[in-house]
Amino acid sequence: MKLPFAFRALLAVAWLLGMPASASTMLQLELSALSHASDAVIHGTVRRVESRWSRDHRRILTDVEIEVSDALKGQPGSTVLLIQPGGRVGDIGQVVSGMASFTQGEEVVVFLERRGPRAFGLVGLSQGKYEVLRAEDSRSALAVPAAKDVRLLDPKTHQPSASAPRTMGLEELKAAIRAALRQPKPEGAGKESRP
Repeated sequence: MKLPFAFRALLAVAWLLGMPASASTMLQLELSALSHASDAVIHGTVRRVESRWSRDHRRILTDVEIEVSDALKGQPGSTVLLIQPGGRVGDIGQVVSGMASFTQGEEVVVFLERRGPRAFGLVGLSQGKYEVLRAEDSRSALAVPAAKDVRLLDPKTHQPSASAPRTMGLEELKAAIRAALRQPKPEGAGKESRP
């Protein structure tokens, strides 16, 4: 029995509306792949976060200026400009699913790919950011992955990943990045597509 088109369309809409909202889905990048795919990896402090319209006035972009305290890969200079899609200008906001958010004064470790002579983007979307949280004594610090609201897929099987990026000590993260860069480039550590 063939159902009328209008009834099939109504069923499809009801099915879509009944689905739970989900986060972005992306291939998981292990720390080694993130490190090798990056043009620069830095530890620093966010000094400025400012949203603006693109030149064609069709998209909102957010400029994130980060003061570099430690360059783990590359020679990015004393500050880097990270440009991300999305943000808020006046009463108009644009959200890009899977992107990391930044706040002024936040301490971060970020994996960057060059997007022009002075600009960078995140490698692996929110997977390319770790937030640094310091204890009250400010000597010990944790590096917390920003990829929280994303569904990560195993790059080989394309099935949901059994492991997730884990929180670790800041110095442990830096040591793991440096060790990864001393190893050969892993399979699948090429440049990620841009949003």
